[in-house]
Amino acid sequence: MMERTKRPFLSGLNQRRWQLFKSHRRGFWSLWIFLFLFVGSLFAEFIANDRPILVSYKGEILSPVLTDYPETTFGGFLAQTDYRDPFIRDEINAHGWMVWPPIRYSYRTVNNELPLPAPSPPAFSMTRDALCLKYTQGVADADCLAGNMNWLGTDDQGRDVVARLIYGFRISVLFGLILTMLSSIIGIAAGAVQGYFGGWTDLLFQRFIEIWTSIPTLYLLIILAAFLVPSFWLLLTIMLLFSWTALVGVVRAEFLRARNFEYVRAARALGLTDARIMWKHLLPNAMVASITFMPFILSGSITTLTSLDFLGFGLPPGSASLGELLAQGKANLQAPWLGLTGFAIVALMLSLLVFTGEAVRDALDPRKTFR
Repeated sequence: MMERTKRPFLSGLNQRRWQLFKSHRRGFWSLWIFLFLFVGSLFAEFIANDRPILVSYKGEILSPVLTDYPETTFGGFLAQTDYRDPFIRDEINAHGWMVWPPIRYSYRTVNNELPLPAPSPPAFSMTRDALCLKYTQGVADADCLAGNMNWLGTDDQGRDVVARLIYGFRISVLFGLILTMLSSIIGIAAGAVQGYFGGWTDLLFQRFIEIWTSIPTLYLLIILAAFLVPSFWLLLTIMLLFSWTALVGVVRAEFLRARNFEYVRAARALGLTDARIMWKHLLPNAMVASITFMPFILSGSITTLTSLDFLGFGLPPGSASLGELLAQGKANLQAPWLGLTGFAIVALMLSLLVFTGEAVRDALDPRKTFR
């Protein structure tokens, strides 16, 4: 009985592209660094939070990071528990234990025990005793010290900068990914219809795109912000209305070029429908150019959100936002750590995406050879 040969996971062409991508060391490592930061930010609640991850109280194991427990659970009387409150902390420690995240602040937690007025400087620039306002026999209490560490300082409202960076990085990347995927799907579909059918369909669609792209997006956002409450999904919808045109030209050119090839004519002669020909025979050729542009579209989407937050027309006030942190750095020049921190994380994020995009572009270029 003949043994069935196993098909490779990647075809020969895709294996060559993968090897080309790995040979681009800067882009290859940029992708892994970006994935590490993004995947880590998805678990932001377990890294930076004002609630413990686990609590053992009178023999019962609780998970405050996942469930809201009223203060009555721990002997209090309020509807919401403040685990940073000394009374609650001492009560739990007396009848059990707590496992805190590495950073005991969420993006909206206000530190009311700042040794200096907000915005307070980073922790590494302050003495040990200055970080804590509670003392035990002249030595700073270890638990109090850990709870007041602001490694990169606080903003002008007393919120921890590191926590806001982690949450802001996550919401920026998620916004960019969702916007990139949705706009790519719509743009590829529109470009495919234009390029495949041509004629009046292409002519009318092109005139519509020219008129549509001439609408000033920023002015429209300013007008809508005057009578609508800004939100993540509202902002995403408005941006999607104008960002789907990014890939239309590239996909349209690929379909215009390939719609009269011999294999497409043969498919028509065999009776295949237009939708089947577009999906099976023409779309794979257009996807090469589309994938090349996607990392740059993602970086542009993140930049747009950051710019809108900086101008005050982005996410709702109080949201974890990199643009809002940059705006605070501009408004508080006496606190340079705000502007420098925001600039560093935005520059790092966009640089990683651009380097990854360059590696993807080179990997999909048939003229490139191994280094």
